[in-house]
Amino acid sequence: MTTFDVNAILSSTAYGSDGDKIGKVEQVFLDDNSGEPTFLTVNTGLFGAKENFVPVKGARQDGDRVVLPYTKDVIKDAPKVDADQHLSPAEEEELYRYYELNYNDGRTAGTDRDRTTAAAGTAGVAGTAADRDVADRDVADRDVADRDVADRDRDAVDQDRRDVAATAGDEASVVRHEERLNVGTQEREGGHARLRKYVVTDHETVDVPVEREEVTVERTPINDTNTRVDNGTIGEEEVDVTLHEERPVVQKEAVAVEEVGLNKQTVQETQRVEADVRKEQVDVETDVDRGDLGRDGEAPRR
Repeated sequence: MTTFDVNAILSSTAYGSDGDKIGKVEQVFLDDNSGEPTFLTVNTGLFGAKENFVPVKGARQDGDRVVLPYTKDVIKDAPKVDADQHLSPAEEEELYRYYELNYNDGRTAGTDRDRTTAAAGTAGVAGTAADRDVADRDVADRDVADRDVADRDRDAVDQDRRDVAATAGDEASVVRHEERLNVGTQEREGGHARLRKYVVTDHETVDVPVEREEVTVERTPINDTNTRVDNGTIGEEEVDVTLHEERPVVQKEAVAVEEVGLNKQTVQETQRVEADVRKEQVDVETDVDRGDLGRDGEAPRR
């Protein structure tokens, strides 16, 4: 794919090397110097939410189909690179390394096992076959072990995806979330209540009935019936009479009049609480909404 119609490739659908449909071709990235296509991006997510970079080398165009030399799982696991900006040399090198291509000239570098075998053969010609064969075998063993670990990890990821796909069937769906308020109560100290005695002075007025003796003069004539013995002498005489009276007497005493205590009781009231909650919205975007070309209507340059 060194020459082709950019508009045609942008409106095509990408398929993997195993014939499985991958997604719509979104963008084509061109070399700054030669203007030749080097990468294209394929939509591998739901509703156009994800684009993955794929090298153009090894791809072929078949009508409105672009057949890529990689499977869908390999493309979906490619390094995450922002498709809305210019590709940096470091990002290009990372993509080439992932797809096992040579960053300098785009030639296929082969697998680690292929390179190990070639190195062993060359070492024999140089005359240090024995030592270099041992070293090459050690490198090959380490490469095979690393490759086995990577294969197991990728198989686990692929199995998870197959399980999800088997559950979903032919339907594509997303899970929408939203936040809900869970309101409860928490007991805390709200204050204190105290009993305190203090002394105040009141002025009281009380009316008290009292008695007193007064002197009155009583004259009684003396006759034969009430004759009083008298010596018949004229002279001075004094008679002393004691008079009595009552006076108010005030005494004070402290008496218990009542007992004052504190009791706690629970009263119920309603308080209003307010908070912001978030929720997800789902929009559907189709090919018609996106258009057949890239976001800018033309192929971006890298």
